[in-house]
Amino acid sequence: MTRRRALVTGGCGFVGRHFARRLLDDGYAVTIVDDLSTGVTPDRWPDHLRPSAGLASALTVHHADFRDYARDTVPAFDLILHLAAVVGGRMTIEGDPLRVATDLAIDAVFFNWLARHHSAVRKVLYFSSSAAYPVSAQGRRESRALAEEEIDFEAALGVPDLTYGWSKLTGEFLARHAARTYGIDVCIYRPFSGYGEDQDFTYPFPSIVRRVGRRESPLVVWGSGEQRRDFIYIGDVVDAVLVSAPELKPGEALNLGTGDGVSFRWLAETACRVLGHDAPVVNDASKPEGVFSRVADCRRLFRHYRPVTSLERGIEIVHLYQRRAGLLDTGP
Repeated sequence: MTRRRALVTGGCGFVGRHFARRLLDDGYAVTIVDDLSTGVTPDRWPDHLRPSAGLASALTVHHADFRDYARDTVPAFDLILHLAAVVGGRMTIEGDPLRVATDLAIDAVFFNWLARHHSAVRKVLYFSSSAAYPVSAQGRRESRALAEEEIDFEAALGVPDLTYGWSKLTGEFLARHAARTYGIDVCIYRPFSGYGEDQDFTYPFPSIVRRVGRRESPLVVWGSGEQRRDFIYIGDVVDAVLVSAPELKPGEALNLGTGDGVSFRWLAETACRVLGHDAPVVNDASKPEGVFSRVADCRRLFRHYRPVTSLERGIEIVHLYQRRAGLLDTGP
């Protein structure tokens, strides 16, 4: 049987490896391009993602910067997922903004690559970010659920979240041109606060769950602790994308979230309740907290898919993985 072909840029990172494994399971031959600046090779993936011998034969990994890969490669894929980006937690976004701005260069090369070979390109999924939404709608005094139409390139645009938000907003603008000018079937996804068991500790969800698992007291959360995020489990992200992608029109954007705003303090308190730990939760105002409220309007998403993993179940999944992997006994 001839396998369909998929390309996953940034496929060795947290989100990318989950998609790569699912696509292998779904019968795709998967090519990954990743410079491994943050990702890890498949032999180091967690057990639940590491391909078996049979699946590994359908996986090709290019250890390369995508910009170098695109220089000498013609796309020959049924599906392309563009995840290659400089990403990180809040400390990276605020502390190293010009490094994050590298995403502008990566996306410019990516869409020019598609345009040069547009007749050979089939379905493309561009992963933007909820950081592309205007920060004016995410404040303490004024905030609202963020709907897809909030970003309207035909009208005045709000200011996104620092260089990461600007790079992703610009990437969406390029994606729209790829669809309108070159006839490329590209759709846009805006993930909110995705989390999962193998996510690194620069992100709040696994970090807070580990602090609870290690029985730290008091439990420290960054900023005021009252800032709200829309946490969605990585399995729901993958399912939502693969269910909705065939139904989205070229240039269309879709949020990936749950619609529920959860404060960092509430996340820590819920983790304590779920994992049986009694500790006070305190905030560290010296650490960055980002915008006050970033929550998805999920009305469009719910036409295609509804997330099934509750916050409590997500905490259990992450904790169980950390315990089995020995991550509760290692350094800070």
